[in-house]
Amino acid sequence: MDGPPNPDDPLESFNRSMFAFNESVDKYAIKPAAEAYDFIMPSFASKGVSNFFNNIDDIVVFFNQLLQFKFHEAAATSARFVFNTTFGLLGLIDFATDMDLPKQNEDFGQTLAVWGVNSGPYLVLPFIGPMTIRDTAGLAVDWTYFDPIFKRQTLNQSLVTLTIKYIDVRAGLLKASNIIDETVPDKYSFIRDAWLLRREFLIYDGDPPEDFNEDELFDDEDLFKDDGIIKDDLLRENKMHNQLEIMTEGTNKPKN
Repeated sequence: MDGPPNPDDPLESFNRSMFAFNESVDKYAIKPAAEAYDFIMPSFASKGVSNFFNNIDDIVVFFNQLLQFKFHEAAATSARFVFNTTFGLLGLIDFATDMDLPKQNEDFGQTLAVWGVNSGPYLVLPFIGPMTIRDTAGLAVDWTYFDPIFKRQTLNQSLVTLTIKYIDVRAGLLKASNIIDETVPDKYSFIRDAWLLRREFLIYDGDPPEDFNEDELFDDEDLFKDDGIIKDDLLRENKMHNQLEIMTEGTNKPKN
C-alpha cells in the first residue's frame, strides 16, 4: 500500500522497488541467518560481537569528530577506544561506558551536514537500505578512508566481516521487525519517515530546531523497545537498516 507523497522522497518509485528487493533478501537469507545466529549464540557472546564492532566504529567516530572540530568529544572517543581495546580485550567488553565514556555517533554524512552540504533526496540502496544522497557519499568516504574493515582487509575478508556484523545487527532487531510487520500497514513509508526523523535528530546532536517533532521521534522509538531487546548501540547506529538507533549531547549543528 502506497503512503502519501513525501517531498524528501522524489525517487519513491525506485525506492519502493529497491525496498521490495531488500525485503526479499531479508526474508529468504538475512533474517533466517539472524534467527539461527540468535538461537545458537549465548547472549554474552552476542554482546561481545556487538561490542567488538562498536569498538571498531569508534575509529570512524573519532575522525569525524575531528573533522567537525569536536575536539573534546574526540578525546573522549579516543580514550574510550584505548580502554576498550586494552582492558576490554579488543573491544569484546565495554568498560568505557561504565567509566562515563558513552558510545558516540558520528559519520561523514553528519560531517557533510556540519559543513553545510544539503542532504539531497532519500534513497534506498540494495542491501544497505535507507540513505540520502549525502549519506551515501559519506558512507563511501568512511569505508574508503576511516573504517579499518576496508582499509586493513582484502575485499573477501571485508565481505565476511561485514556479513558477521550485519547478521549480529539483524539478530538484535528480530523482535522489533516482527512488531513492524504485524502493526504497520505501509512498512516502506514508516521506515522512511522514522529514518529521516532520527537522522535529523542525530545530525543536530540531540538539539534539533524548534520545528522538529521530538514527541514523534520518541513515539517511534517506543515502538521498537521490547524489554531491552534492542541494544543501546543499535539505537545509535544507522547502517542496516541501519541501521534504527540514540542521541548524544553536543553542540548545535547547522540545518541541512
